[in-house]
Amino acid sequence: MPVVDTHMTQKDLLQVEPPFIVQGSFAMVRVLELPPGDPGIAPHRHSGPVFGYMLEGEMLFELEGQAPYPIKAGEAFWEPGGEVIHYTAANLLADRTSRFVVVMLCAPGVEMITFVDDEELAAKESARIPTQRA
Repeated sequence: MPVVDTHMTQKDLLQVEPPFIVQGSFAMVRVLELPPGDPGIAPHRHSGPVFGYMLEGEMLFELEGQAPYPIKAGEAFWEPGGEVIHYTAANLLADRTSRFVVVMLCAPGVEMITFVDDEELAAKESARIPTQRA
């Protein structure tokens, strides 16, 4: 086989040890677009781990147990799924759409996204970590 000369480069963006992946899980790849200033979807959980890459724009990202933080174009992120609440994925830009791609590992027989009810949100409100501003 001939050697191919390439100018490909690589940059490692994220290295994590994901939680156990249930046998029979399947992967789903999705591109998401947040219109300017969009607050994102309501608090929810994912049935398995989610790995993402910000294509353009900037979003505010908040998981249970973490302070909200911005993710900018060119940065990667992940969440473990399972019982962890995903509170926020909001577009921080008022004048531009933000886009990101996610790879979600879906547990068999469980919806990929389950919304968190108001009762649980109220019960956990005091444990949320406020945004850290510079």
